[in-house]
Amino acid sequence: MTSLISELQALAVSIAQQAGDMALAGRQRGDVSISTKSTPTDLVTEFDKASEELIIAALQEARPDDGLIGEEGANKPSSSGITWHIDPIDGTTNFFFNLPTWAVSIGATDSNGPLVGAVYIPALGEMFSAGRGLGATVNDSPITVRKNSLISDALVGTGFAYDPAKRVAHAQVLTHVVGNVRDIRRFGAAAIDLCFVACGRYDAYFERGLHSWDLIAGHIIASEAGAIFSDFTGQPVTPAEVLCSQPHIHADLVSLLTTAHAMADND
Repeated sequence: MTSLISELQALAVSIAQQAGDMALAGRQRGDVSISTKSTPTDLVTEFDKASEELIIAALQEARPDDGLIGEEGANKPSSSGITWHIDPIDGTTNFFFNLPTWAVSIGATDSNGPLVGAVYIPALGEMFSAGRGLGATVNDSPITVRKNSLISDALVGTGFAYDPAKRVAHAQVLTHVVGNVRDIRRFGAAAIDLCFVACGRYDAYFERGLHSWDLIAGHIIASEAGAIFSDFTGQPVTPAEVLCSQPHIHADLVSLLTTAHAMADND
C-alpha cells in the first residue's frame, strides 16, 4: 500500500505542476476572459476550464478506473476504489486580479478518506504534498504545524462565501473571534489556507460551505503535518463546516467558535 500511495502522490504532484504552470503562463500573457457561476462574484476563467481538462486527461491516462470529481464539472464514478477531487484553480478571484494566492489542488480518497494530495501555488513556486502515513512536505522538505498552546497567540485564517448574506453573517462571527486571537487572515483559497496551517504559517483555519475539491488535498497535507480537523462543534469534519488547527488550541477554538456563533445569532 505504501508504494501505491507514493505512486499516487507523485502523480498528483506531477499533474498539479503541469496544470499550474500552464495557468500561470496564461495569466502572465495578459487579459483573462471570465464568466460567473453561483453569484456575480463567483468567477470562472478559461484557465479554470483548461486546467481541469489537462488534469482529467492526465489522470484518465494514468488511472482509467479511478473516479473523478472536479469543480468545473468532472464527474465519473470509481471502479478502483480511488476517487480524485480536483480544484483546477482554487482562488480564481485572486488569479483574475493577478494576486499570487491561487493554487491547483488535486487530492485522492479511498474508503478510509483522504489518501494523497498536492497543492501547487505557481506564483510562489511552492508545491505542498502528502500521502497517508508518509508525512507532508513543501518543495520536498518536511513540514509540521506550529507549536503554540495559547489561543491568544494564534494566527487564524478564514474564508467567506460568495453569497453576500452569508458573508455578512460570517463577519458578525468574526467580531467575536478576532479579539480572542492574535489576528485573522483571509487569502481567498481554502487549499492554500490548509497548507499554511500545515507548515506553521497559520495556527488554524475555519470556513463554512466548502466542497470536496476544496478540502481533500489540504486535508491530507495538514493531517500529515500534525493538524486536527473537525467541524465547529468538535464533531467529524465535512466540507460544509471545516475547522483545522494545530492540536494544542483545537479545543479552545471549538469553544470560541461555539460562543461566537451563539453571540452572532443574538446580535
